Amino acid sequence: MTVTVRPAAPADVGEILRMIRALAAYERQPDAVRATEDMLADRLFGPDPQVFALIAELAGRPVGLALWFLNFSTWTGRHGLYLEDLFVDPEARRAGIARALFRGLAEEARKRDCARIDWAVLDWNEDAKRFYRSIGGYHSTGWEPWRLDGPALAAMQEE
Repeated sequence: MTVTVRPAAPADVGEILRMIRALAAYERQPDAVRATEDMLADRLFGPDPQVFALIAELAGRPVGLALWFLNFSTWTGRHGLYLEDLFVDPEARRAGIARALFRGLAEEARKRDCARIDWAVLDWNEDAKRFYRSIGGYHSTGWEPWRLDGPALAAMQEE
């Protein structure tokens, strides 16, 4: 069966949220998703979108998602793509969907003159790591992810 990858459209918002929720469940955080269809529609398709998505389809049915945004490297002087979420429905895995989504991301990077694609993977997700290595990805060392959110973010906003 042929995999089709295309930019997400407003009509995909329900499927995008479905896949985000399925990814959260897979990542052992089923109750963490706070996004709504309205929020996603606004961020992806509003007047100044800063987040983008590719949808992978098999037989016309959405089975995969790559949700991304632009970042910037002062060292290269160029943007990069940051892949926030990559998801493939369990029944569609091992059919080339993730590879097709990465080809779509690589094409976006080429069109936008991006220097690289970055992403994070959970330390326990060995299947994902094997896949990323198979496409030439590598574990970037030396940099640790950090985050400011929740009460600490609120406190910083009030300073």
